[in-house]
Amino acid sequence: MSHPSRLFRIAQPLLRPPTWGDAVVFMSLAALIYLGVHLGLSAPPAIKGPEISLSPGHLLYYAGLSTGRMAAAYLLSVIFSLIYGTFAANHRGAEKILIPLLDALQTIPILSFLPVVLLSFIAIFPLRLALELSSIFLIFTSQTWNLTFAWYQSLTTIPRNLTQASTMFHFNPWLRFRTLELPFAAISLIWNSMASWAGGWFFLMAAEIFSAGERNFRLPGLGMYLQEAANQGDLKAIAWGVGALVLTIVILDQLIWRPLLAWSDRFKFQLSESETPPTSWFYDALRSSRLIRGVTHALGHRPWVYLDEWLTSRLPKAAGERRGQRFTWLWYTLGLTVALVLAYEVYQAGLMLWAVSFKQWGALGLGILTTLVRVAAALAIALAWTLPVGVAIGTNQRLAAWLQPVVQITASIPATALFPVLLLMLLGLPGGLNLAAILLMLLGTQWYLLFNIIAGASAIPQDLHDTATLLQLGRWERWRTLILPALFPYAITGAITAAGGAWNASIVAEYTQFGGQTFKTIGIGSAIAQSAAAGDYPLLLAATLTMLLTVGTINRLVWQRLYRMAESRYRME
Repeated sequence: MSHPSRLFRIAQPLLRPPTWGDAVVFMSLAALIYLGVHLGLSAPPAIKGPEISLSPGHLLYYAGLSTGRMAAAYLLSVIFSLIYGTFAANHRGAEKILIPLLDALQTIPILSFLPVVLLSFIAIFPLRLALELSSIFLIFTSQTWNLTFAWYQSLTTIPRNLTQASTMFHFNPWLRFRTLELPFAAISLIWNSMASWAGGWFFLMAAEIFSAGERNFRLPGLGMYLQEAANQGDLKAIAWGVGALVLTIVILDQLIWRPLLAWSDRFKFQLSESETPPTSWFYDALRSSRLIRGVTHALGHRPWVYLDEWLTSRLPKAAGERRGQRFTWLWYTLGLTVALVLAYEVYQAGLMLWAVSFKQWGALGLGILTTLVRVAAALAIALAWTLPVGVAIGTNQRLAAWLQPVVQITASIPATALFPVLLLMLLGLPGGLNLAAILLMLLGTQWYLLFNIIAGASAIPQDLHDTATLLQLGRWERWRTLILPALFPYAITGAITAAGGAWNASIVAEYTQFGGQTFKTIGIGSAIAQSAAAGDYPLLLAATLTMLLTVGTINRLVWQRLYRMAESRYRME
């Protein structure tokens, strides 16, 4: 590991000139967003969704529907993350486009994704199936980004001696993935999976209901239940909905996430065992069950062995330079194929933007600056408390056994469900809705930082802790020489996803409805939400592109430089 004093040399020149990759990313997303708002114009004039009952007796059914959508979206997120992150980490040329594109995509508000997804699915599938697929895809857009960043960060920080060993033994891509990459990334992926589920719950309301003017698309589920309760100002129904959500989260924590954390401890990069490894009663029960072992061996072990042997024999042993050249040619071929289509869509987007007045552009400029201040404030507050708390949970398994379920439950309760209540409490205080907007951004994004810091602290080898103890390092020296350098890559990943989530959360933080009243404040998120609700698609396109350009600039000047620093100076070796 590089000398820890370098951790504090971040105040270097961050300006880097934009590249052709940045231009391609921006124009591609501009064309995609234009296609979405253009499709929104062709939506059916009025659609009445299913009636939502606020009776507690329907909550089990609604919870099952929402959990099923979350599970389908999570499976899609994992597949996307493994493919996208692997390609970005292994091909430097593609990385120049893929990583800025990934950061921009996580920032595009869900309301801007929805028209292009929903209208495209409606044109292909029956209405109910199209709505279900759209909901799953939109939950996917709230889950996948931090998983992809975590996988990419793990691949770029694998210790060089392990990478060299896999090369010396001529591992093909499958063997490298199974024996090196996936085990090394396991802890980070599991903690980020919990963050992804929390993000999915946060945007569940938006994924199960969408309205644009008189157009109303909605699906039965917990998100729709909570939205309907908030619209009616029914605090009792909100309490029932949150209670059902908490119960669902507790069950998932005990039956899925705790067992996975206990299982993943075997992949920690260390020479000595942890003094207090994570435990799970359900994992212990599964391991001690002869029936489960027999069923797992019969249904899972043999097919896995056959798949392992088949992939090992089929994939080439040397996949380096020739594979990179093949993908380079494929990239240029695809680029030439879509160039004309992209140019046409960008031209059409320009025509639509021409309808936006100078006064509206000025309001968007003020809005983006206001939201930027809120995002920075939320990120600073989140980092101030998640760093000490995350390290405490990640390095003390006894404490983690108590706090991890609490954190998981708290993170998964959608702040959008509690926001109306918090809003009523904060409106009378100095700052009013501005303070409430920062608080909602914080509630929706701080967990990305916390889970990544916990993952980083959990991954610190036990032998390094033992060495620090033997050297009798004080608390500050231990932080300066061990904890902060080890956490740096994880903290950057968490900060990127938290910042992107804060920008996305601005659409519900700066514009909300409760009890028949609308509360709004100045900000780019408010502009996006208002234009989507009013069906003002030129303004929706302009506001989304303004946010996209701002976030892309920040990514280029700050986050990409810090990612390079994490990759080159702070890998565990």
